[in-house]
Amino acid sequence: MAEHTSSSITIEAAPADVMGVIADFERYPEWTGEVKEAEVLGTDEHGRAEKVRLVLDAGAIKDDHTLAYTWIGDYEVSWTLVKSQMLRAIDGSYALAPLGDGDRTEVTYRLTVDVKIPMLGMIKRKAEKVIIDRALAGLKKRVESVPKG
Repeated sequence: MAEHTSSSITIEAAPADVMGVIADFERYPEWTGEVKEAEVLGTDEHGRAEKVRLVLDAGAIKDDHTLAYTWIGDYEVSWTLVKSQMLRAIDGSYALAPLGDGDRTEVTYRLTVDVKIPMLGMIKRKAEKVIIDRALAGLKKRVESVPKG
C-alpha cells in the first residue's frame, strides 16, 4: 500500500451540513483554491456524484483528471482515479465523525497521489499536505459560513 497523508479538523456544524458541502462538486472552485473547474459526469441512484472531472492547480501538481466516487453511508466518501494527464494514481477520502451533540464534526482527509513524472517522495508528500490542509481549511470556512436552515 502506498504511503498516504492525512489530517483532521473540527468543523462547527453537523455531519450532514459538512457532507452537503463536500458533495456539491460544482462549487469546489469557490472554496478549494486548487480546483479550478469541476464537472459531475455521472450520478448514482441517490443523486450523488459517481464520476467527476476536476481541473487542479496545486503548485507542483497541475492536472485535468476524472475521479470515481464511492459513498459509504452518510459519513464517508472515497475516490480513485479514472483518467488523468499527469497522475498515475490518486486515492483519497473524507471521513466524518459527529462530536458532542452532533453539532460539531471531525473531518479526516486522507490522500495518496502518484504522478507520472519523477518526483521525490518528500516533495510529493508536501504537495499532498498542502492540498489536504487547504481543502480542510476551505471546507471549514465554507461550511461555517453557510447559514443554517
